[in-house]
Amino acid sequence: MRRTRLTPWLNPGNCAARKPISRRTWIAGAGAAAVVLVCVAALLVPATRETLQDTWCALTGRGCSRLEDPSRRDAAEGSGWRRQISPAEAAAWGNYVALGDSYSSGEGAGDYIEGTGDEDGCRRSSHAYPERVADTFDFTGALGFYACSRQRGASMLESLEEADSQIGQVRPHTSLVTLGIGGNDLGFTKVLRACMVRVPLMEATACRDQEEDVAARMAEFDSTLDDILREVRDRAPDARILVVGYPRIFPADPSGMYYTLAPGDQEWLNETLRDFNTRVREKVADLDAEIVEDAQTGSVEYVRMATAIEGHEVGTDEPWLNGVLLGGFAEGVEVDHGTFHPNARGHEAFAQRVLHRLNAGPDRRLYVAEQTLDEAGAEILADELD
Repeated sequence: MRRTRLTPWLNPGNCAARKPISRRTWIAGAGAAAVVLVCVAALLVPATRETLQDTWCALTGRGCSRLEDPSRRDAAEGSGWRRQISPAEAAAWGNYVALGDSYSSGEGAGDYIEGTGDEDGCRRSSHAYPERVADTFDFTGALGFYACSRQRGASMLESLEEADSQIGQVRPHTSLVTLGIGGNDLGFTKVLRACMVRVPLMEATACRDQEEDVAARMAEFDSTLDDILREVRDRAPDARILVVGYPRIFPADPSGMYYTLAPGDQEWLNETLRDFNTRVREKVADLDAEIVEDAQTGSVEYVRMATAIEGHEVGTDEPWLNGVLLGGFAEGVEVDHGTFHPNARGHEAFAQRVLHRLNAGPDRRLYVAEQTLDEAGAEILADELD
């Protein structure tokens, strides 16, 4: 009988001679195999953070914290703790609360709502973009319009316990918050006054001389905005929060003087607002990334307004932003508060930007807690706006 000869690597007698596989090599090989399996899984199923995390948990037993509480699992057909819904639905299921300063209240747009139009009032205009958005978008609830002229972000935080607190008007069944804030913290009115009330040929650097102070106030506002947004989310964790930027005031390429402002002054003021908008946009993106990372509901989004009135800035033939409005001369030259604020046409352009964002949504999925949606009846929505 012919005996089959085993090759050396199959011969049991060679087992003792082989070098054993080290623990480190085995772990590295297993890890590589797990990574390959995860990658294959990612190609076969929707590439979401939750899917990859579940796969990794099944393979390695690690990263399973999201699965420890079954009530927090997302489930099809709305049976989980949160429901994925469209951007428009995520904004419309509850009340809309509008917060912010004069750019959101409608200062300078005229037709002020009764009781708000005097010198010490909030100057809320019926033309303001929150009113236009509420008239156009089909909210289940209603508009709570609380934006107020001369409002500062720091003051919003200081007044949290007061009856007229803007942030205090945000409630659990608020589905949309718009917030335009920061110009007064930046001291933009004072900056403009220093730029304009001067002798141009003798004080040519009056604008840029403020650059260091303005930069310091911008940096300080970073933490203010962070605190405001976290306070709003604490009160309405399921809401879409839209942070509304500021428009460019002067044309991108100014062609001549505007009052005492030379083209270089106008460009510097544009650059200052651009830098401020950039800082706000980056803060918003960071906070929304936290929401996604923690698999929470709601969102924080930025609405870009820099070019909303492009071609209609101050100094153009058909401005959608008020130029200099003089309020009197009792104590020297007084500039009306509506100066360099959007007029009615400007607010219409603002509203279009907000509405576009509401329908388009962020570049990610949006979720609302099932319990919040179940509770958002007409009576509760009405009570939360009282």
